[in-house]
Amino acid sequence: MKNLLIADDNEQILDVLKEYAIKENYHVYTAKTGKEALKEFNKRSYHAILLDVMMPEIDGFEVCREIRRNSMVPIIMITARGEDFERIMGLDIGADDYVVKPFSPSEVMARLRAILRRLDLTGNEQQQYMAKGSLNISIEKFQVFINSKEVHLTKKEIEILFLLVSNTGNVFSRGHILDSVWGYDYYGDDRTVDTHIKRMRAKLDKYSHPDWKIVTVRGVGYKFELCHE
Repeated sequence: MKNLLIADDNEQILDVLKEYAIKENYHVYTAKTGKEALKEFNKRSYHAILLDVMMPEIDGFEVCREIRRNSMVPIIMITARGEDFERIMGLDIGADDYVVKPFSPSEVMARLRAILRRLDLTGNEQQQYMAKGSLNISIEKFQVFINSKEVHLTKKEIEILFLLVSNTGNVFSRGHILDSVWGYDYYGDDRTVDTHIKRMRAKLDKYSHPDWKIVTVRGVGYKFELCHE
C-alpha cells in the first residue's frame, strides 16, 4: 500500500480527498497547516503528496521548497486561484503538477495515477544515465551536469531533457512530450511544455555548451541536436 500525504486547511476538502484516496488503496496521512505537513513528511516515506498552496503558518510553496531539499517525492499542488504566476512558481520550485479549486476528486486521483505510473516506467524500463558530449544526466538521482558543473533543474525539466537527449535528432511534438512526461491522464495544454522548456533553456544556457543545443522546430515541437565543428 502506498503512503499519501494530503495537506489542506479546508477540512471538507481534506475529508473528500482522503475518502477517494482510501478507495484507491492509499494509506493516507493528513495535515492542516504547513508546519504539520513538514512534521508528517519527516516521520515516514511517502509515495506522493497533495499540497495546498494557502495554508496557515507555512504556505505550500515553502513546504514544497523544504521537501525538495532532500526528496524528489511526487508533489501535486492545490491552489484556489488559477493565475499563471502561481502555477509557474509551483512548477519551478519542483512540484510535479497542480490542480485548481474547485476540482473533481476523480481528476486528482487520475493525476496521481499518471505520475506514479510514469515513475514506475522510468524505474523499470528506462535507461538511468545518459551522456552526450558535455552533458550528463542521471534520471535516477535527478541530476544534470554540463562539463562536470551541476545545473539545478526541476524534476519535470530533467525528464523533458532526458526524453529529448535519449532520442537525439528526433523531433517531439508538444503533445508527445506531454504524454511521455506527464502521462495520458494529464489535463494541461501545450503551453505547459513551452513554459518548462523556456525555463530549462535559461538555466542550461548559463553554462557553455557549444557541442549541443535544444532546437525549436517551428510548428512541430522540439529536439536535442549535437553540433559538429
